[in-house]
Amino acid sequence: MAAFIGAAVGRAVCGCRHGQLSSVGRGLFSGARCLAAERETHFGFQTVPETDKGEKVYQVFESVAKKYDIMNDSMSLGIHRLWKDILLHQMNPYPGTQLLDVAGGTGDIAFRFISYIRSQWEHQIKQKLKSHQNVSWQEISKSYQEEELKLPGGSQVVVCDINKEMLKVGKQKAQHLGYSEGLAWVVGNAEELPFNDNKFDVYTIAFGIRNVTHIDQALQEAYRVLKPGGRFLCLEFSQVNNPIISRLYDLYSFQVIPVLGEIIVGDWKSYQYLVESIRCFPAQEEFKALIEDAGFLKVEYQNLTSGIVAIHSGFKL
Repeated sequence: MAAFIGAAVGRAVCGCRHGQLSSVGRGLFSGARCLAAERETHFGFQTVPETDKGEKVYQVFESVAKKYDIMNDSMSLGIHRLWKDILLHQMNPYPGTQLLDVAGGTGDIAFRFISYIRSQWEHQIKQKLKSHQNVSWQEISKSYQEEELKLPGGSQVVVCDINKEMLKVGKQKAQHLGYSEGLAWVVGNAEELPFNDNKFDVYTIAFGIRNVTHIDQALQEAYRVLKPGGRFLCLEFSQVNNPIISRLYDLYSFQVIPVLGEIIVGDWKSYQYLVESIRCFPAQEEFKALIEDAGFLKVEYQNLTSGIVAIHSGFKL
């Protein structure tokens, strides 16, 4: 989904050009933001007042919410599903994990989390039953029924999104797919999360952080709500590291994706913004530094599909 951007010292100030990212380094102003950086930010390739960006992003996702998942499949040829599966395997949650998924409106990460937890629990039950001889079918049935009505181990995922329309779509999907227990939906801003300190084991944000106005504030909030030992995971479009693939990717992004947006959603402008916002997002190393500035340790990233997307990981230690 979508939501986040910006920073001078601890925040990236970027100038965007068609097809590439031009970024002014961290610390450029020796610890002080210039007045212009405080007042303005980018919305795609446009320069807009910071106070206006949140509303503009909200309108984008309000417009595309109903066809958001269809467009994800169309734009990525379904590869986004593989990227999200890899994110879950990197997380490797266990029964009892408390997950906060920010900008997760339509529930893709949340549903994968629930399925992953259930799969792990079923594996544990099978191993436990195999270790016991002469188990009756009643005992086997009871073992499964004990956790049938709740997510194993008391696990929970909270989906937090600023956009009510995206959450509405997510709730409808959850009902259709049969996900209910251990799942909560909360309207909230990534820059000011409505949760107590030290609450979650894992914080995820997939294809959202580039849409936030102040990326530094969003990262600080992620750090605040994680428990000591908690993990931050971000799946986001990034900088392609192969020049040939980069040129093809730019061609596809600017010539094809907005057309798909017009055909499928009836909205060219929102998907023009999408491809522009990707070019304005910090490259892998720069984003890594921003995560470290927020206090996270052991920060690293993994490029997927030649850097079209990257998974950044860090720990609150």
